[in-house]
Amino acid sequence: MIRETIDSKEINTLRDLPDMIPVFREFFENWTIRVFNREQHECRNYLSPNRREFYKILFITKGTGVFTMGLNTYYIEEPTMLFIHPNDIISWKNLSEKDSGGYYVLFKKSFVNHHLQLKAIIDKFALFTDKQKSVIRLTEEELPRITQYFEKMQAEEQDLINGEYREDAMQAFLQLLMVESMKVARYPKPDEVTEDYSQVHHFFNLLEKETSGINYTTPLRIKTAKEFANDLRMHPNYLNAVLKKHTGQNASTLIRNRILDEAKALLVQTDWSLQDISYSIGFAEQPNFSQFFKKYTGFTPAEFRRSF
Repeated sequence: MIRETIDSKEINTLRDLPDMIPVFREFFENWTIRVFNREQHECRNYLSPNRREFYKILFITKGTGVFTMGLNTYYIEEPTMLFIHPNDIISWKNLSEKDSGGYYVLFKKSFVNHHLQLKAIIDKFALFTDKQKSVIRLTEEELPRITQYFEKMQAEEQDLINGEYREDAMQAFLQLLMVESMKVARYPKPDEVTEDYSQVHHFFNLLEKETSGINYTTPLRIKTAKEFANDLRMHPNYLNAVLKKHTGQNASTLIRNRILDEAKALLVQTDWSLQDISYSIGFAEQPNFSQFFKKYTGFTPAEFRRSF
């Protein structure tokens, strides 16, 4: 049995690996569901700390790695299904870069809300919300039945002739995939993460809590590394050390990147004034926000908004 501690390799934040998920512009455009073959897409070490607008089902048939969801760690060295909610803080550490097999499917919240039968199945089985059900072990004999649903979804995604019914077919296969998963479900017992990795989780959990509900009436409350360290009751130097160890970045960089992500979303998805957006993300003066945004993106907020 292969075992490796969660401390052994640096993991990148997912936002720094644009090839791992749809690029930012596409994220706001009209894709709703996508299927990927793991043999064709490099399996890299990453940490996904921010809320996403999509659900993910990861089907691993080959390869070894360490998967962390919240404060639970799973050593993956046999076929496994992972059901990942948009709000989950997750990481993946690859231990066999040359040997990856399986699929993963991403589908947006809007896709679920549009297909009520799919939503009902998701709610009924609670695979994404009940963390005791979110990881399912599979046997080699069960792989063909699971694989067929990913293959059929991928075929529908690539069908340029019958595109009118593509989403209807793909959501039906998602339902069947979850039913089949429940029929064969075996839930492994998680391992505990190390103490310093739990601090990484607590940091990202607080960062998400502070940024996910931003608006004009509830502006960003804290935005410096020292403020986050105080809330977490730890020394700023220790916070920076554990974050650097696991993500390669310090607290200030991670906070800044998250604020930029939220600012981009507000610029694209709302008609708020620049002054309202700047106030909401913690800038008292709009010129200061514009200077900050251009420094790290190369665009003024107005230029960025017009580009969409």
